[in-house]
Amino acid sequence: MSRKFKSTVAAALALFVSVGAADAATTVKFWHSFNKSSGQALDKIIANFEAANPGIDVEAEFVGNYNDIIAKLQAAIPARRAPDAVILEVTRYGLFANNNILTDLTPYFDADPLKADLYDYAQEVGVINGKNYIVPFNSSTPVLYFNKDIFQRAGLSADTPLKTFDEILSVAKTISDKLGTDGVSGIAAPGQFARWGLVMANDSELVDPKTGEILLDKPNTIEAYQWMASLVHENKVASPDGVTEEDNGRDAFLAKKVGIMFNSTGNYGEAKKAIGDNLVVRPMPCNKTCSVPIGGAGIGIMATSPKEVQDAAYKFVSYAASPEANAVWFAATGYLPINKKSAALPVAKEALATQPGIDVAIESLPNAHGRARTTVVTWMRTTEYKMWQAMALGQRKVEETMKDFAEQTRAEEKRVGN
Repeated sequence: MSRKFKSTVAAALALFVSVGAADAATTVKFWHSFNKSSGQALDKIIANFEAANPGIDVEAEFVGNYNDIIAKLQAAIPARRAPDAVILEVTRYGLFANNNILTDLTPYFDADPLKADLYDYAQEVGVINGKNYIVPFNSSTPVLYFNKDIFQRAGLSADTPLKTFDEILSVAKTISDKLGTDGVSGIAAPGQFARWGLVMANDSELVDPKTGEILLDKPNTIEAYQWMASLVHENKVASPDGVTEEDNGRDAFLAKKVGIMFNSTGNYGEAKKAIGDNLVVRPMPCNKTCSVPIGGAGIGIMATSPKEVQDAAYKFVSYAASPEANAVWFAATGYLPINKKSAALPVAKEALATQPGIDVAIESLPNAHGRARTTVVTWMRTTEYKMWQAMALGQRKVEETMKDFAEQTRAEEKRVGN
């Protein structure tokens, strides 16, 4: 055999081996809900993971918000087009866990040294009936944001108390009265995460997280919704645009057309970029008690994926919750650290030192609580949007609507079981 022929054969074999190795890489199809700056931070985390794990390709796809993911996942499962891993909001994954659609991650999680590094709340949010179905990635609480420049223009001090519903309404009225002719509203209509938080601040819940009892028609829940609806319909300090499309309220705040906004810590990065040094972050009000919900989402793995893909997916899930990845995520977005070691890393230290307000949610953790994740919660949260719109726009009375909503939720609970 000639030397030239041997070299040609060797080259061909090398090419075959390299192609075979590339073909052997395990692909994990991952659906998520992050775009803009959050999406860029996620891309960085995925790139770092793939560099350390050359045998795994994470094929990430933005598919919309949490609601979009639920709807698309429900459509994809019967069509056998589901992803391998998916971001699932922390109160709505029970719909899939309780129907054996998600992989029980308990064996992975219990054997993972990562578990001991996670905060207690981060270990708890993925558990239903003693089994772990998601590992948290982006965790949050709602907080109160305000624009210091708008306060000053309205003659308000940045130290103005904002701890009770009455105090917040008073400030919102002042802003609307003094700056309304300039197109500035006092407050953005609260989104659903904030609405849940305001109910908790009024010493109640939508669904009891321990017993699953429906609490939508309890007096304190009704009272909180009456106050929230009054911001739009009665007192007119919040625009109805933010009721029919929640992102409108956030966008108006970012455009410096709203004084106060309740929203997730996950909005910190975008708000800081838009408002700059005039952004102030405060804890949620303590109207009757200091209590806030843990929000955000975790990553679940589909039970229909092959075992080798599940194994690869869990490697990514574990990395995404590691100190290194979590520190990058926290610094870029304002979502809570979920890993106890994250805050000590340079990128997180720099964020805490240079981004005033990013630490407010961390300070809220002693008052933060996980929420119910029974099967009916997904239905309840979807239905809550139309109930809220009817109340906030003055189409139905609050007490009547909430009692009707509670009865409908109890009926749905019986239908789906828990």
